[in-house]
Amino acid sequence: MDTAFATARRIASLIKAGKISALEVTDFYIARIEAFDDALNAVVVRDFDRARAQAKSLDRTKKKHAKLPPLYGVPMTLKESFDVAGLPTTWGVEAARDNIAKTDAIAVQRFKAAGAVVLGKTNVPVMLADWQSSNPIYGTSNNPWDMARSPGGSSGGSAASLAAGFSALDAGSDIGNSLRDPAHYCGIYAHKPTYGICAMRGHSLSGSFAPPDISCIGPMARSAGDLALGLSVMAGPEEIEAGWQLALPKSTVKSLKGLRVAIMADHPLCPVETEISDAMLELGKFLKKSGAKVNYTARPDFDAAAVFENYMLLLNSALSARMPDKVIDKMRQMLNTAADETSPGFMTARGVLLEHRLWLRENEERARLRTVWADFFKDYDVLISPAASTAAVPHDHSGNMSERSILVNGEPMIFGQQLFWAGYSCNFGLPSTAAPLGFTQAGLPFGMQIIGAPYADATTIAVAGLLEKDWLGFVAPLAYDL
Repeated sequence: MDTAFATARRIASLIKAGKISALEVTDFYIARIEAFDDALNAVVVRDFDRARAQAKSLDRTKKKHAKLPPLYGVPMTLKESFDVAGLPTTWGVEAARDNIAKTDAIAVQRFKAAGAVVLGKTNVPVMLADWQSSNPIYGTSNNPWDMARSPGGSSGGSAASLAAGFSALDAGSDIGNSLRDPAHYCGIYAHKPTYGICAMRGHSLSGSFAPPDISCIGPMARSAGDLALGLSVMAGPEEIEAGWQLALPKSTVKSLKGLRVAIMADHPLCPVETEISDAMLELGKFLKKSGAKVNYTARPDFDAAAVFENYMLLLNSALSARMPDKVIDKMRQMLNTAADETSPGFMTARGVLLEHRLWLRENEERARLRTVWADFFKDYDVLISPAASTAAVPHDHSGNMSERSILVNGEPMIFGQQLFWAGYSCNFGLPSTAAPLGFTQAGLPFGMQIIGAPYADATTIAVAGLLEKDWLGFVAPLAYDL
């Protein structure tokens, strides 16, 4: 291997051409993990013996294939929350330390069928409920750009692993920016797919069968092309849904010229660091010079504050399924005693304990708002917005996200308020591709999210690919570019 940062497509082509074996590239990445990951703590569940055995088997049987699967011999890692037979699935919960998966998640089955070699699993926060990745079982993951900072969450170990060159591909999940935030913090790519197009079975601590509301799984990579490849492997119904097939529209976007873009560089409900908003405005200028049609004020015709409240209510209702009864009881007490019905605590409790008839009303409002988004995308191909308010934050494991604060342009803001940027697209099941945007004066990467119409996944990834070529692509952290 010439570099640790080759794309999955490149590695697959080298293996296909016989210029490198699956075992050689597997050993290469294992050696990098063993050399660098003790400090970074990204790949917390290592499955090296089975990975080597799988790679050897692929090398032995290569000539038997009339056509090699798309990821033949490509080493990858997976977020700890995916079931991999024989490995622990804990979601960072101490009580689940000994929970060993008996079968592979559907997504894992598909990756293996596509020829991928699973090296291991990457770190997460407890219950996947933070934009940091720390838990009592595996400890804290660090950001390869600055070890004193978070790599994001909840797919933080995955983002750190990719940025440090520990694997060629990864898969994470997202209900509240858990794919997009780590990509933004670590300078990589991630794709939050249209809701429902990737089967979730095997991504559940409780082994549930019903797909959760809002949540989805998606690929993470160092290039937009690898996102498209990863999504092509992951997407599609599970076997029980044999009555339908997925047929995502192909992207008609071939160049930046003529691209219809709305730029949302900031919002008063969730302010963004000036360095990030300025970079987004500069991107708009670049797009305009490249022949794109750019609008800085176009927005869907709705009240953003009401949309955020709708998301928070439905999000917390969805998350309540993960919570133990004692937490629900505490929320019920909070709801009964809250004096200020606009307080974050009250809203959290109300969201968790939302009666089903009220949930149906909020869901109906969400469905109406999806039609507003659909009208918006008649005039625009994508809307580009920040993924978060700041670049990677310093480690702070005190309390939960509603109890911590960060500084944005010198002013304190509740950490969890950044859910605004998560829910703006996520609550409506829209595809959103996270891609590199720029660097702070301190040298930290930050990204953007490229939001598209329902099922326009190929379009948002295609736009990311064009910007990767003409604006900014993945840059390796200096300490790992060896």
